[in-house]
Amino acid sequence: MKEYVMGNGAIALGALAAGVSLASGYPGTPSSEIIETVARYPHAGLHVEWSVNEKAALEVAAAAAYSGARALVTMKQMGLNVASDPLMALAYIGVKGGLVIVSADDPGPISSQTEQDTRRFAGFCRIPVFDPASPEEAFDMIQEAFDYSERYRTPVLFRPTTRVCHAYASITVPDEFAPRPYEGFIRDPGCWVIFPRLSYVRHGIMEKRNQEIAKEFSGCRFNTVEGTGSEKAVFASGVSYAYARECLKNHPEVRLVRIGTPFPFPEDFALQALSGVKEVMVLEELSPFVEEQLLILAGRHHLPVKISGKLDGSVPHNGENSVELSAWILGKFLDLPLLLKSADLTGAPALPIRPPVLCAGCPHRASFYAVKRAVHGQKAFFCGDIGCYTLGNAQPLDMVDTCLCMGAGITMAQGLAHLHPDALCFAFVGDSTFFASGMTGVVNAVHNEADIILCVLDNSTTAMTGHQPHPGTARNMMGHPVEPVDIARVLKGIGVQKVLTIDPLDLDAAIQAVRDCAKEKGVRAIIFKSPCIALFRPTGKCTVNPDLCISCKKCIREIGCPALIASEGGVRIDPNLCTGCGLCARICPVGAIGGEKHE
Repeated sequence: MKEYVMGNGAIALGALAAGVSLASGYPGTPSSEIIETVARYPHAGLHVEWSVNEKAALEVAAAAAYSGARALVTMKQMGLNVASDPLMALAYIGVKGGLVIVSADDPGPISSQTEQDTRRFAGFCRIPVFDPASPEEAFDMIQEAFDYSERYRTPVLFRPTTRVCHAYASITVPDEFAPRPYEGFIRDPGCWVIFPRLSYVRHGIMEKRNQEIAKEFSGCRFNTVEGTGSEKAVFASGVSYAYARECLKNHPEVRLVRIGTPFPFPEDFALQALSGVKEVMVLEELSPFVEEQLLILAGRHHLPVKISGKLDGSVPHNGENSVELSAWILGKFLDLPLLLKSADLTGAPALPIRPPVLCAGCPHRASFYAVKRAVHGQKAFFCGDIGCYTLGNAQPLDMVDTCLCMGAGITMAQGLAHLHPDALCFAFVGDSTFFASGMTGVVNAVHNEADIILCVLDNSTTAMTGHQPHPGTARNMMGHPVEPVDIARVLKGIGVQKVLTIDPLDLDAAIQAVRDCAKEKGVRAIIFKSPCIALFRPTGKCTVNPDLCISCKKCIREIGCPALIASEGGVRIDPNLCTGCGLCARICPVGAIGGEKHE
């Protein structure tokens, strides 16, 4: 059957076609839709889950692979850092069933803290990596990745980038899916229990195996040469190959070399592709991985070839590539300035600037505002975290002083508190992030007698990545009803003595809760609990009475809700955006805003 799917959907369908028995992961853009697609095709023998974090996801999948089953793990590139502990050990231990780890890279970055390159992890771990250039290729390539994983008994990395993940294509898929039969786990401590001596032996095996894989990769169908040949060649990988191919479609005389398997590097293939070539331009996103491999190869074999790319400034190190950027780079390299005919944009208006902002009616806005009001005039630090609540940094809220990585808000608040005993130190964390990486930070705070106020912004979902379930919700990814894990009970079990739960949209009560906690010492917590406005939209709208409005614009200046609009007559509320949360009505000093109905 034909399916018109996003690239992430193609990856999921390819994994299902490969016969996976287990799929696990942690949501993170640009990878989130892979697990969601797998869950839309349920069949007997398949287990699918959103794990509590990437480390847990990989360890669950590793046990499945030890049993001989095929397993898929998904995450974004930042999540690979979390999963790196088991990944490094797995590289040595190996697997029995196919284990493919999808780590979606985010050039730009569009929705990430960093632009790190998963191919570097492959070289670091000494395991193979596949680099798809399109959704169609991703569907085929991930099936081969499972084959390689089983053949060489190694975990395999799969590295799509944002534009591959989010592009669309028609894919021909089987009418039915079924997991591959598997033997089951067989006890063998000498194989599955990692010890220094075992790691020493396996390290040598890994390096020898990688030489074999490199030779096999040299004949792999995802490494290709197009064009009749010339003294100049273009090497490209990932989506940059698609861009280069588009630029060179009318120039068959240009040699275009695709590297679909960057590690172990297919040296024999590359040597053949470099035959007769005097100059090379390397197009790739993020780090100069292929470029460095070519430089090493040219040096080892004393090839008289000039290799250009990121290292000599021909290609930018940061950000995404595009057809337009590739055309400019290749046009200059090949002395073909008109590789791409640009549209005439003379007189076109500049695109509007759309900074990210909390949704109208988002309860996080009320939570931040309550804290801000409660501690006004006092010395305070606000440690943020990864999620929608990162947007609390924007004006006029201005309530995020630090944001490093998931869970770090809790531990960084502790560091500030130990060095600034005269300050109130707040740690903000979301409900999903609390389960993913926040609980250990709270344990650390209690054990080390930190003086912090933990603010859990509980909107009952994993909002920023697409509203996935988590342990605090009442249903898991298999669709089964489950008992939610109660955050307040977890905190009390850890040893937090004061735990308050409050609706942030009840502004006066929320402010009072913060003031109560500010008077005490030690670890205390406020759970600001109100559902995500995108999932549980209340009825009713707020309106402004123009006869009462004094045009002070306090509502706009203090909370910055996108539904509030300054006008000549004062302030008006966009009914298409307003959710009737009523926060602005509680702020208005003259009672000019009303009509709210919050349910």
